[in-house]
Amino acid sequence: MLFAIIIILGIALCVALLQIAQYRRAARGLSQAIITKQPFLREDIPGASGPHWDALVSETNDLISENIRLRQLRTSQLAQLDATLGSLQEAVLLVDRDNRILLANQALQALFPRAAANTNLLHHRLETIIHGAAFFEYVEAVRRGTARPQHEIEFPSTPSPAAATSRAGRHLWLEVTGTTIPALTGDDEAWALFVLHDITKQKKLEAVRKEFVANVSHELRTPLSIIKGYAETLVDGHVDMPEADRDRFLRTIERHAERLNSLIEDLLTLSRLESANAGLRREPVAFTKLLATILDDYRARPAAAGRRLGHDFDPAIGELQLDPLKITQALENLLDNALKYTPPTALVQVSARRAGAGMIEVAVRDNGPGIPAADLPHIFERFYRVDKGRSRDKGGTGLGLSIVKHIVQLHGGQVRAESTEGQGSVFYFTLPEK
Repeated sequence: MLFAIIIILGIALCVALLQIAQYRRAARGLSQAIITKQPFLREDIPGASGPHWDALVSETNDLISENIRLRQLRTSQLAQLDATLGSLQEAVLLVDRDNRILLANQALQALFPRAAANTNLLHHRLETIIHGAAFFEYVEAVRRGTARPQHEIEFPSTPSPAAATSRAGRHLWLEVTGTTIPALTGDDEAWALFVLHDITKQKKLEAVRKEFVANVSHELRTPLSIIKGYAETLVDGHVDMPEADRDRFLRTIERHAERLNSLIEDLLTLSRLESANAGLRREPVAFTKLLATILDDYRARPAAAGRRLGHDFDPAIGELQLDPLKITQALENLLDNALKYTPPTALVQVSARRAGAGMIEVAVRDNGPGIPAADLPHIFERFYRVDKGRSRDKGGTGLGLSIVKHIVQLHGGQVRAESTEGQGSVFYFTLPEK
């Protein structure tokens, strides 16, 4: 009898252990279904059954289905946002409370090309993509509700590898607007939405404008101060002033008035060249004949006295479509510089040749003092002078080479200069052959 009871208990224990093993396998399967977000099928564990188990499986499957529905809804809503905002020219960024990127349109990826090239932006932490403490302070201010509606932020340079050389040292200025929106997941958390507008060009233009105004003010003040001082002296003491002093004062006033007039004329010329309607009047011109005419005119000028003006023109160069008055002005500025800063026995050589790629290259060479290597990259900038005091003494306005650059660029060409200090300089400009 005892033996039968032991056998029955053993069988019952085995059945219980078997059922426990089945339920453990079912529990693991249910856990895996939750992790993978796939509905759990009872048929996968045939031995696991019962009202409580069936209710648990049913509730879990309902939760998994609801989670899938919410994820699909969220994905759909994000896709709709991406479709709506993706084509905007403004950069748009959406992040969750942990600063994980939920949406980044093409415009934003264009602003940070190196980050976009290295990784898919979505679901990455914002800190790994965008660098700049000021921006993250603004992000936190948006979440607190204390941010200004629009905020200008400077970002460190982040060029793409292909553009790293050409944009080295470039900083990015963005006007950022941010706000919080309810999470599309329905959670209590709020997402942060940012619109970033690139104002780098405006900042650069603003800096150029400020520098230009400062330079103009300085350049105008110098001759005006001299004219004013000498004129006041003449007014107060012209009766008792010796005639030689009066003559010297008047000639000084005249010289600085001419310099002031030259400066204003150059400023007006530069303003017209930089305007939307520069007034370029192209016509077919026998180019080498035009160059020869300009050189013949300069040989008769007092400034060329004692200097040799030579030329070397490729006879195969024919007619070019250009504005002869503006090209004459450009070449005259280069010749004026060459004659102004070279000794009386100097040689100034003008050459023209085919440079390939459908371009004609003109070079103006001199054997003057040359230009220091540090100054060479800046000589086509407005008001830039290698020797400021000597340039003013010779009547230079600092705008001549800038005018040359603008005229040549209007014709579709480029300017450059080569020089070795003490061995002369060469100024080049190119023009399209057709």
